[in-house]
Amino acid sequence: MKKLLQISITLAALFGAAAVQAQDVKAGEKKVAMCIGCHGIPGYQASFPEIHKVPMIAGQNAKYIVASLQAYAKGERKHPTMRGIAGSMSEQDMLDVAAFYEQQAKKPAVPENVPAAPANVAELLTKGACISCHGANFSKPIDPAYPKIAGQHADYLTVALKSYKTEKNANVGRSNGVMAGQAKQFSNAELKAIAGYIASLPGELATVPQGKMR
Repeated sequence: MKKLLQISITLAALFGAAAVQAQDVKAGEKKVAMCIGCHGIPGYQASFPEIHKVPMIAGQNAKYIVASLQAYAKGERKHPTMRGIAGSMSEQDMLDVAAFYEQQAKKPAVPENVPAAPANVAELLTKGACISCHGANFSKPIDPAYPKIAGQHADYLTVALKSYKTEKNANVGRSNGVMAGQAKQFSNAELKAIAGYIASLPGELATVPQGKMR
């Protein structure tokens, strides 16, 4: 009897985990009310805690979106608004919302060969080994847990890169050993130059307009 009970508990745990892992795009569409006020407005600019255009997330890797939300919820990424939103979401909510945004944008064909970087920026990209994770065209990362960054807003990329260098700030900063090690090699001006080039590339990311009332 005891053995049967243990087997039942194990099976329940396994099936429960499988249920949580199943992504539901339709369910995600019904859960993005807190997201569209910023991410559903093209060119929308955040003013706190830093000023920058809100990142495009339509077409982004679902696995990366989930990882980002989890980091905000845990405080590993410091952003008061995003932490409040992510902290209110269950794991299933994160999976569903991420699945919705991953398929929301129509993905344009990204050319195999992207415009070459200026010599000074090419040197910085080589030093940072950026393509080793984000892919040669910065739109096909080697792991879906890494973001597509080609075509992303330059000011957002700059702020994101700088945040990996920021320490002991209650509202700004990101805890990631790999990215921190890379970002700290560069001055803020160099990070801005890197971001500017990556933002100029063709990519799959977009902001799909959505009304608050649907």
